Amino acid sequence: MDGTLSQDEINALLEGMDTSGGADSGDSASGGGGAMSSEIDESLLTDVEKDAVGEVANISMGSSATTLFSLVNQKVNITTPRVTLCNWDTLMADYERPCVFVQIKYTIGLDGSNIMILKEHDVMVITDLMMGGDGTNIQDGEIGELQLSAISEAMNQMMGAAATALSSMIDQKVDISPPQATLLAAMDTDPGEIAEFLRGTFVRITFKMQIGDLVDSSIMQLYPVDFAKSLYDTFITSTKEDQLPPPQEPAPAPEQPAPSMDAGMPAMDQSQMQQQPMMQQPMMQQQPMMQPQMMMQPQMMPMQNMNVQPASFQNFSPDGQLIAGGENITLIKDVPLEVTVELGRTHKPISDILDFAPGTIIELDKVAGEPVDVLVNGKYVAKGEVVVIDESFGVRVTEIIK
Repeated sequence: MDGTLSQDEINALLEGMDTSGGADSGDSASGGGGAMSSEIDESLLTDVEKDAVGEVANISMGSSATTLFSLVNQKVNITTPRVTLCNWDTLMADYERPCVFVQIKYTIGLDGSNIMILKEHDVMVITDLMMGGDGTNIQDGEIGELQLSAISEAMNQMMGAAATALSSMIDQKVDISPPQATLLAAMDTDPGEIAEFLRGTFVRITFKMQIGDLVDSSIMQLYPVDFAKSLYDTFITSTKEDQLPPPQEPAPAPEQPAPSMDAGMPAMDQSQMQQQPMMQQPMMQQQPMMQPQMMMQPQMMPMQNMNVQPASFQNFSPDGQLIAGGENITLIKDVPLEVTVELGRTHKPISDILDFAPGTIIELDKVAGEPVDVLVNGKYVAKGEVVVIDESFGVRVTEIIK
């Protein structure tokens, strides 16, 4: 021995294991939750499967971005995803902490779960916007139960919209369970406490997310490898079904040959037809000559004599209408109708409507004290004045519109 280490011994020391293959410090690195694989097996997912998973994620996050826009009232842009295989050590090295893990489980249509990872700053901005702030009052803030609850609700609506998009894509209902948000601050957190599939190799989908001028960051979505493969199978199956041609209608039954052509010809089996191929050519040449004659035949039929006379109608006297029976309003007295009282109306451009917030005052087209309109099933029938009856609003009818 010259005192130098072999490559195998160097690799064993870097992996925290001795040369005999026994575990040394792997358990402590995983937070006491059991050994984790530090190797990433790239063969677990093919390039075609990665492309399919990326397409599914792209459709899902497109719907999620629209939903997030409605929640924060800011322009949201989520770029095309990038799909890679990853493990816990690589994930912790690439993503800053503290961060928030939001786990979503599928309950109908798909069998599996996925995890969304958002940075602490992004969560604070989103939750502040959801609570009516401007997204900037987060300098000294820390993520608490209120923020975790708010981001869980945001993810619930976003992933609900994504599930609806998946339902349309695979043509079957997809539903999710309420998301669970977890704040991850320490490096030595046991991944098994968040999700068991984080102990091994999993699929990481990275997006770039922009929210107005407040957020320019990245978010991640984590899939178990088995769930990613099932998404690929479902996506490919639905794509093949969409590409199948529509079922063809059965061909109509062949028409019986005209008696005039076959009446004097003896029956001929297939063997005789093969032995006499020259006989078919004269028959094919005669058929076009017979078709005009057969088409002209219906026109040459003599027309039958028809008795045509004008129609006669019975005359009814005005008294006959009264005898037939009058209106019986009692038959429809139990039919419920919707009565609406309209205080006023106005027209606003979309830009003004998007600026609506709690406290916004909307000016109507009616003057204070002017009678309100009473509508029945949307039809304007009366005018009235607003009154209060035992702590409830009411309307006293002042004029009937005929």
